[in-house]
Amino acid sequence: MMLLYDYFRSSAAFRVRIALNFKGLVPERRFVHLRKGAQRDPGYLEVNPHGLVPTLVIGNRRLTQSLAIMEYLEEEHPLPPLLPQDPAKRAWVRAFALSIACDIHPIDNLRVLKRLQAMGIDEAGRDEWYRHWIREGFSGLEAQLSGRPSTYCCGDSVTLADVCLVPQVFNARRVDMDLEPYPRIRAVHDACMALEAFDAAQPSRQPDAE
Repeated sequence: MMLLYDYFRSSAAFRVRIALNFKGLVPERRFVHLRKGAQRDPGYLEVNPHGLVPTLVIGNRRLTQSLAIMEYLEEEHPLPPLLPQDPAKRAWVRAFALSIACDIHPIDNLRVLKRLQAMGIDEAGRDEWYRHWIREGFSGLEAQLSGRPSTYCCGDSVTLADVCLVPQVFNARRVDMDLEPYPRIRAVHDACMALEAFDAAQPSRQPDAE
């Protein structure tokens, strides 16, 4: 039995949905409405004490953190691969993915935005905070990609780098961030979204989308 605790707008859950689709895996789904505080319900905290999504339950195992979940899926279901065979390329892909998952996303997640709101920062200010930190991260990512004129982030095959990049582009667009300065990021995003694994995972196509 494979069960995914999910929320349509969560970029971390978006990553895992892409990876599952890419691997041809179809879990059962349960939806945790973050904006309504369902992540703090005692029942869900028994599943994931951190009160975050995604959580992937496989048998009696409860897997948390999107990168750890995707690494698990890569080891248990290695085909098609999301990591290159070459060790240096694997390290590059992991570093690129972690730049998003560790450096950009945590600063802009819902918990941070709610804290900013509680501190009296209005919606316009929160959106500018959001855009600022994505711009900071995208500048470096764009520079990395500019030396790799390939279809995807690391060559002509999808990797974890692409799986992390696409949801972050969705986040940028949600706050009307100008993406013109990032042509390689936009090109990789568009190439990925032409694939069913990515398109089917996007927020608007989820059963809990509002």
